Amino acid sequence: MTISLTEAAANRVQTYLEKRGKGLGIRLGVRSSGCSGMAYVFEFVDELEEGDVVFDDHGVRLIVDAKSLLYLDGTELDFCKEGLNEGFKFNNPNVSEQCGCGESFTV
Repeated sequence: MTISLTEAAANRVQTYLEKRGKGLGIRLGVRSSGCSGMAYVFEFVDELEEGDVVFDDHGVRLIVDAKSLLYLDGTELDFCKEGLNEGFKFNNPNVSEQCGCGESFTV
């Protein structure tokens, strides 16, 4: 099982961690939400929790809980800029459907 991030995403996360001044890395996860059933969780991690799985990519630690890993296996986190818009994009090969607004998905 693996989770990865692009160099652009790693640079952005590293910038956020440096501005924040602390943190082991970022947590990627899923939660029940939205019209399609699941939504992504993205947050800073200061302490590991029991059952966390840690991936290192481009010098950034990605922390995922065991339950979320089932839904995120193979996912690549990217950071995209399109015109005036910018943000993180989850390239998840497990997604079978996504809602129209892009906030939630189904596996």
